[in-house]
Amino acid sequence: MSVSENNHLLKPGEPVQKHPWSRYVALGDSFTEGIGDPEPANPGGYRGWADRVAEELGRGHEDFAYANLAIRGRLLQQIVDEQVGPCLELQPDLISISAGGNDLIRPGGDPDLLAEKLDAAVGELGSNGATVVLFNGPDTASSVLGRIRGKVAIYNENLRTVAARHDAIIADMWSLRQLADPQMWDADRLHFSPLGHHTIAMMVLEALNVQHTLEPLVPKALPPRTWREARSSDLVWAREYFVPWVIRRLRHRSSGDGITPKRPTPGPVFGAGGTLLPRS
Repeated sequence: MSVSENNHLLKPGEPVQKHPWSRYVALGDSFTEGIGDPEPANPGGYRGWADRVAEELGRGHEDFAYANLAIRGRLLQQIVDEQVGPCLELQPDLISISAGGNDLIRPGGDPDLLAEKLDAAVGELGSNGATVVLFNGPDTASSVLGRIRGKVAIYNENLRTVAARHDAIIADMWSLRQLADPQMWDADRLHFSPLGHHTIAMMVLEALNVQHTLEPLVPKALPPRTWREARSSDLVWAREYFVPWVIRRLRHRSSGDGITPKRPTPGPVFGAGGTLLPRS
């Protein structure tokens, strides 16, 4: 999707076209929880791409409801064990799942084994006829995660096979070239910024073939930095984000310890700041 093209943009005064879904449940880790996109008035204190997608899906749909079971730091098996069952109990007709990223950044992360586990989960999630949206991984070549680019590419190819087998929709992060811009990423260089979440939400709505009100946002050009400024920034990042991450791994702790889902039950969708969106 190009930032200059938005064929699904809902024009002012244009009636909202109906989509087939009435209950959406999002599964995953920090990416789906919305980390990097703070919004104090939202449940859990974060907004994120999934909230943004749900806000748009709720426009003009009187009974639309949304739940988000994602919890930061969760590995793929934890997502399967902790979220798939509760999701099915909510009887959604639209489900998104993004899982495996936290596994791939670890030394033993096997993209083939992870895809096998996710394959079974996607089959279970779609067993009652729900539409399943499956996320592949972004191209990490230009990010701090560049060293795992090969594993992400293998995982993505496996996920295309999984999606085809279960008639799932691929939310194609790898092809979203805008994510190469550093302003799409949070200061921790691991999560997406509000701009990144906004751009990803647009991509998901396009994949669902749903009209929406999200305008493409182009980041402003950053002033050039000297070599010294860049290295200073790297040192600050290492001290504030990388070292604490390593310490948590050594202590077998997770950023999600003690965290519960921000939207555990389906409900009406609110916009940023807690404003109820118009129904028509």
